[in-house]
Amino acid sequence: MDEQIKQVEVESGKGQHLDEETLFVVSQTFKALSDPTRIRILNLLCSDEHSVNDIAEILDLSQSTVSHQLRFLKNLRLVKFRREGTSLYYSKDDDHIMNLLKQAIEHATHN
Repeated sequence: MDEQIKQVEVESGKGQHLDEETLFVVSQTFKALSDPTRIRILNLLCSDEHSVNDIAEILDLSQSTVSHQLRFLKNLRLVKFRREGTSLYYSKDDDHIMNLLKQAIEHATHN
């Protein structure tokens, strides 16, 4: 019986030891999702790509603020960009995180 419990724990991830790099990345990901401005930016990028100027205008933020937050998100590989002329267009880079964000929003708005 104890062997069956141990097997269930292994299969469910319980008791799994995380290395320092994984712990750091997970904590940084939750840090990214803990900031209201970054949540607003990620939520906007869930549906379509946008330029820095578009994001700033739509969310009523300064271009500097948007650029700073996008740099943070890009370093975590949560968003990516493409260059078109002098403009940068950002889009989501990780569907896992976007799904996590959507679930958190659904949880927060669930009655």
